[in-house]
Amino acid sequence: MNVVVEPKGTDGGLFGRPLFEDPSARALARVGVVDVGSNSVRLVVFDGAARSPAYFYNEKIMCALGAGLSDTGHLNPEGRVRALNALRRFQRLAEGMGLSGLSVVATAAVRDAIDGPDFCADVARETGLFVRTIDGREEARLSAQGVLLGWPGSYGLVCDIGGSSMELAAISGGHVGRRETSDLGPLKLQTVKGGKKGRRAHIKTTVENLHAAMGTQRDRLFLVGGSWRAIARVDMFRRGYPLHVLHEYRMTPRAVSRTAKFIADHPDHEALRADCGISSARMALVPLATEVLWRLVKTFRPQDIAVSSYGIREGMLYEQMPQRLRDRDPLIEACRFAEAKDARMPGFGKLLYTFIEPLFRSAPFSRKRMIKAACLLHDVSWRAHPDYRAEVCFDNATRANLGGLKHSERIFLGLALLHRYSNKREGTHFEGLYDLIDEKAQHDALIVGKAMRFGAMLWMEKDADRGDFRWFPKKKQLELRLSPDAMPLFGEVAQARLNSLAASLEAEIKVKTRRD
Repeated sequence: MNVVVEPKGTDGGLFGRPLFEDPSARALARVGVVDVGSNSVRLVVFDGAARSPAYFYNEKIMCALGAGLSDTGHLNPEGRVRALNALRRFQRLAEGMGLSGLSVVATAAVRDAIDGPDFCADVARETGLFVRTIDGREEARLSAQGVLLGWPGSYGLVCDIGGSSMELAAISGGHVGRRETSDLGPLKLQTVKGGKKGRRAHIKTTVENLHAAMGTQRDRLFLVGGSWRAIARVDMFRRGYPLHVLHEYRMTPRAVSRTAKFIADHPDHEALRADCGISSARMALVPLATEVLWRLVKTFRPQDIAVSSYGIREGMLYEQMPQRLRDRDPLIEACRFAEAKDARMPGFGKLLYTFIEPLFRSAPFSRKRMIKAACLLHDVSWRAHPDYRAEVCFDNATRANLGGLKHSERIFLGLALLHRYSNKREGTHFEGLYDLIDEKAQHDALIVGKAMRFGAMLWMEKDADRGDFRWFPKKKQLELRLSPDAMPLFGEVAQARLNSLAASLEAEIKVKTRRD
């Protein structure tokens, strides 16, 4: 992930000055968006650090507005009633939350239906909401911007599947490029003539036409949409994958092929649905979506495949961000916000990172980024019961709704925070997750945690200058230089924690009084 780094003179050092208190960010502190899709109508209210927002409220109604559209040319009458009722509810919820308004977009079903304009007029009359009906290329652009919300600077192909359409958009260097739309939504595929053979021929021809229009796209394929996420759930189940977080879940082309066969050959789709936690309405569309995904992968031949929980709704939020906010690292901004909101000493994470960074001076930027995040989060769970604090930290890090964080990085961050409060990690119910990273990464996380565990004992003032580490890896020598003011803080417990850190480094310790 490419992250813009501000000049070192600005507050915040390596990762720039935090922007969540900036007026441009505070203006986005609570934003409500509604996506009127072919299959569902969803309200999302974003809250918190604008660059990496929390989901203050999230509700979805499966309305199937696009069901039967290909045959009748009209919106599904029952779905239309349900959608209007949902929008009435969402408008009242927005009023209750004190939102200034809702941004509402409608996609394929409403734009294709003869009575789409009538539906939008009904919504305006009944709720006062203005429904912006967007075309396929605009839908592709907003979905791609949603991906960029989570992965600044990403490159690859974004594929957003809805009920009645499927969109493609190329992204590179933080910008959205060429875009195309198609009728490959599962609801539309249900009406293709010629049975399975005719449907597969239609999918093959359409994908080949998309490939010709988009050009070669051999980088990462980002999957956006509920049907893709359902397929990812099945892939997790088939593999026995232990971390059930869909965002940034990775699949290989071979895994897609195996999961497609697994779904096609499974004798009981209802049992599979229950095992994977997929709704009945969604599961009915999964086999059709799987046929599309298999053909996409076979034709575009991406290097890898990533599931994105961020899409058109997040793209609508991204649309409102100034560029300087877009360029920020969503993980670091979110961690700073969490520290400011929940830590006992907001601002100390920066000092703690500076203190332990000498232990990782030769580490790549990606690892230092994780260490920075850990330092910012090291104290946000202090209210948890001491007997469970380490596990709470691990659980929060691995399952939190954070952008810009791979699954392996979630585990590293979780282990580092676990070891901030505990020397041991055995005996927790998370043990099945540790092996998602290699032994060296597990050991590095242990070192980070123990270093934070010791460093936190020397400061009770966020701006105090207590001391510094010097690490000589070839000599296996760890030197701690303490200021005279810090020496009274270096008691028995602090000494024991330093000894534990040194043992993990297999290092000798030297403690000196620093003469400033």
